[in-house]
Amino acid sequence: MIRTAVALVAVFGLASAGIAGEVTYRKDIRPLWLKKCAQCHGAEAPYLGDFEEDKKKFEAMSVGPRMDTYADLVFFIGWPDTGAVMRRLDDGRSTSDGKPGNMHTYLGETDGERQKNLDLFKQWVGKDAWKLNRWKARGKVPAITKEDLDRIEAKY
Repeated sequence: MIRTAVALVAVFGLASAGIAGEVTYRKDIRPLWLKKCAQCHGAEAPYLGDFEEDKKKFEAMSVGPRMDTYADLVFFIGWPDTGAVMRRLDDGRSTSDGKPGNMHTYLGETDGERQKNLDLFKQWVGKDAWKLNRWKARGKVPAITKEDLDRIEAKY
């Protein structure tokens, strides 16, 4: 009886620790996004279609496409702007030229803070889901595969 009780406590303890360690949009990504991204990608920012129609104007204003909700942010991970978040935030380790994405610098004040925040985004997107590929092939870079898309977790 005591062994059974101890086993149950151990199992439920490990299960709840796993749940507590799960990276989610609400618990982890949203607060980070508010600190590091909201100023340029908030509710006042244009949707991607509007941004692309007048990109130079918005860039001159230091405004990027809107990403202020879970649905808006996932748009830049899965579809239709597949891999955009990954390409922009990557530290260069996933690229052939080793160059970080143009938004990587905004992940933190120091290399350590940037790496910590990048790791959080990578955990959220999903193990082995951090792919820089687009929906369609571009140059020598192939299109994203269904298998790669299936790896995306991005839990709410």
